[in-house]
Amino acid sequence: MGQLVPILHVAPLTLEDVREVDVQKEKIVRNTRQFVQGRPANNVLLTGARGTGKSSLIKACLNAFAGHGLRLIEVDKADLMDLPDLIDLVSARPERFIVFCDDLSFDEGESGYKALKSILDGSVSATSANVLIYATSNRRHLLPEYMKDNLSYTHTDDGEVHPGEVIEEKISLSERFGLWVSFYPFSQNEYLVIVAQWLAHFGVPASQIELARPLALVWALERGSRSGRVAYQFARDHAGALGLLNPDALNNQGPQL
Repeated sequence: MGQLVPILHVAPLTLEDVREVDVQKEKIVRNTRQFVQGRPANNVLLTGARGTGKSSLIKACLNAFAGHGLRLIEVDKADLMDLPDLIDLVSARPERFIVFCDDLSFDEGESGYKALKSILDGSVSATSANVLIYATSNRRHLLPEYMKDNLSYTHTDDGEVHPGEVIEEKISLSERFGLWVSFYPFSQNEYLVIVAQWLAHFGVPASQIELARPLALVWALERGSRSGRVAYQFARDHAGALGLLNPDALNNQGPQL
């Protein structure tokens, strides 16, 4: 059995730092607020394009609601088998706990899959009222999907389509999350807004931010992505090259993940 280890340096992300995902942010903040206020709330699955703010939103919620008793426990996929023991450990505490599973996905037959499935919905023992599970993934159903899976679909005489057992099994885990929040690739304008945000954060003046726009687009083209993570990495590189980096900002390891 594992042990809980404190995080000594928490990323100082705020909700304002996570840009261009306002719809997703509203859903997650509302659900988290309900949770810390003791009202009904859902386990959350955040899925979609990489580098668009999934993990960052959860970290920002921790900072926003820590004063209201919210705590975050990050659990690696390899440790999901210990979830029942973890929940028992914190169930009597006054704080509200989000169990955070980052970049979650499973291969066929992994044991953690069934452990998480059981905890979310289906175990004989009830989940503690002071614990929710927030997970991020690039896969909507958390498992690899293959063309051969479609062969298990059945068709009735009137043309109605029914998913087969393989498909049903693959969607059964994600369906146990009460709230699905989808993230999409950023447009060019959205990407440039995030670039400007991080350049300003690192102390680059407005005139230099405007001049950096073409360079930011070339950077994204070379990386093959216009994600928030790429915007953050460009801002660090460009601000450092200009010699204008605010040393205090170096402690903010806060790209939109």
